[in-house]
Amino acid sequence: MAPSTVPTVTLNNGVEIPQLGFGVFQVPDDETAAAVTAALETGYRSIDTAAVYGNETGVGRALAASGLPRDELFVTTKLWNADQGYDATLRAFDASLSKLGLDHVDLYLIHWPTPARDLYRESWRALERLAGEGRVRAAGVSNFQPGHLRRLTEEATLTPAVNQIELHPGLQQAELRAFHAEHGIVTEAWSPLAQGAVLGERAIADLAARHGKSPAQVVLRWHLQLGNVVIPKSVTPARIRENFDVFDFALTDEEMRTVSALDRGMRTGPHPDELD
Repeated sequence: MAPSTVPTVTLNNGVEIPQLGFGVFQVPDDETAAAVTAALETGYRSIDTAAVYGNETGVGRALAASGLPRDELFVTTKLWNADQGYDATLRAFDASLSKLGLDHVDLYLIHWPTPARDLYRESWRALERLAGEGRVRAAGVSNFQPGHLRRLTEEATLTPAVNQIELHPGLQQAELRAFHAEHGIVTEAWSPLAQGAVLGERAIADLAARHGKSPAQVVLRWHLQLGNVVIPKSVTPARIRENFDVFDFALTDEEMRTVSALDRGMRTGPHPDELD
């Protein structure tokens, strides 16, 4: 599939993000360039990394080696908790940009709200500055709950374009997604397959057999039809290609409801109120 056929979602500032991207969470830096290269060769054009992943350098190597025009790529990275605060955020962004070998990123996110530290509003002011300077095409957050979002925007000039959250059939976050829709914030799903935990569900296996697809492809298709931006991760070239091959079938409304019936509040990561 050509990258141009991947649907895009328009953010609240008019920037378009590919609805299907490639994540590199927990990929060692020395394996990252190969994984990202495989993703780019498959057709992915959106790459999601973070300072704390320790692999921005590997991402940058793959982007540079690809020879792809910069305007065909959508690169996301994230501010780590220890670097929150206005000045610290600006320094951390410069460090990420240097590792990536870029002069701007397409999306920069505050990785966690860390409410106990109460610095995310200062960090957001720094993101607003970076967006104003054109060094960040879109600014957003990750793992923010409705209360964090309300507090963040009280004195802000920008509304986050994206909130990247843990979201999969076992944890569907309906209240948070409704808040996003009301406020023009795009929902982006990390751990979209629950690290594989939902792939053994009988209902998903049955849908996969019905469509001649894998359970992972069914779950990714469910995300896309919900309107989520989704960033599956793999280091296996065959799996990278499989996760991209989700545009030639569709789930019916009844099948969507079947997957949505699997919600049980199952987290694979920490609760945002508990991480500091």
